[in-house]
Amino acid sequence: MAIKTIPLSQLEADPLGTLNSCADSGQALVIELPDRRLIAIQSLDPSEDDSLIDELLESNPAFRTLLAKSKASPHKPFPGEQR
Repeated sequence: MAIKTIPLSQLEADPLGTLNSCADSGQALVIELPDRRLIAIQSLDPSEDDSLIDELLESNPAFRTLLAKSKASPHKPFPGEQR
């Protein structure tokens, strides 16, 4: 799998474009924060059987609470998202 490292400023400048590029290319992104820490973002294929969500729901009560809170709250669309 290819990995692309970008500065945080690139993600901030065009979040939707950067994330769409990651999803479309299949490349994992490594975001370099100003203090030199790194964050990885990887697209997941919705057709693949990814067990991460199931594992979190089964083993992490805090995740279940966070998910329930998210479902109950109103949502704003991402910039550029059409509804």
